Amino acid sequence: MRFDFTEDQESLRGEARRFLASHCGRETVRAVLDSDEPYSRELWAEMGRLGWTGVALPEAFGGSGAGYLELCVLAEEMGRVLAPTPFSSSIYLAAELILREGDDAQTTDWLPRLAAGTAIGTLALAEGPGAADWGLARTRATPLGGGHYALTGVKQPVPDGLAADVAIVSARLSGELGLFLVDLHQPEVTRHPEPGLDESRPLGRLSFSGARCARLGSAGRAALDAALDRAAVLFAFEQIGGAEAALSMAVGHARQRFAFGRAIGSFQAIKHKLADMYAELELARSNAYFAAWALASGDAVLGEAAACARLSASRAYFDCAKECVQVHGGMGFTWEADPHLHYRRATLLNAVIGGQARWREVLVSRLQQKDASAREGTP
Repeated sequence: MRFDFTEDQESLRGEARRFLASHCGRETVRAVLDSDEPYSRELWAEMGRLGWTGVALPEAFGGSGAGYLELCVLAEEMGRVLAPTPFSSSIYLAAELILREGDDAQTTDWLPRLAAGTAIGTLALAEGPGAADWGLARTRATPLGGGHYALTGVKQPVPDGLAADVAIVSARLSGELGLFLVDLHQPEVTRHPEPGLDESRPLGRLSFSGARCARLGSAGRAALDAALDRAAVLFAFEQIGGAEAALSMAVGHARQRFAFGRAIGSFQAIKHKLADMYAELELARSNAYFAAWALASGDAVLGEAAACARLSASRAYFDCAKECVQVHGGMGFTWEADPHLHYRRATLLNAVIGGQARWREVLVSRLQQKDASAREGTP
């Protein structure tokens, strides 16, 4: 049982870090934040050229066929620099669901484009603010014949919904939850921006008025939950990268900022903040590494491991981002300083596939089921 990355995977990390250092500085993030662009098109094109968008997809569909661990490495490095791209929506969620659940036509049509980065995908689940029970979707799919359906309803907020070319949408079909593949470039689909805290990763509202779509295999609630487990591990690594960057930013400021003739990092209150941030980060890292092993090996413990990784990484990133603002003092709240960039991203990632309350319920439910199964198997 190995809980560390291989030499090749660490080499990939080094290459990714060097590339992002030269192509995704704070000016790249702020350029998207200050503009009407939904993402950095130049950075996204370079990621596609390097093969990042296809790293975990099979070679038959234009990917490199590497695996989930390589994707974890890239996720952590992109989280570190706050990459303003739709990578998570397109690759962790849309491409993964199409690969696992799509038929031959769907995989052949969409996966090569998603692998090349010439198309962007997203997953549209939520139908308003608040805790989401995705099994209670109000969006409806009506059969048209020939394996096609008409989709009617509204999904909001949708991560990267303004940038996406294709969406996987949860909808009701004869009282049953299904997932439907929708080309967003049709007149029956309208998009509007949704308010969000991190405008470097803007949210959208998708309205469907009889939009033509196809069901994604026989995928339902079980397939969706399994896809979210896999995505939770990848999001955890992205959050760890962000948390580590926020901690580094706070430590750097604490060493350089002087008060009463001393670096503020020498004061006990600041030391304790930084120590707490480090402890949360390392706990989250441990949980994420275990979840990555379960994901890559296909172990049955993935359900609980993914929920643990998601919970600890969400908390670590949010707390590190919040305390980074506090360590910077009054200037930490200003637009010109960078701490708010991590606070924005931490808040977004905390909610994008369900917040901590949802994953806490998932973890408790799974542990209870496991305990009940063990009791039933006891003589």
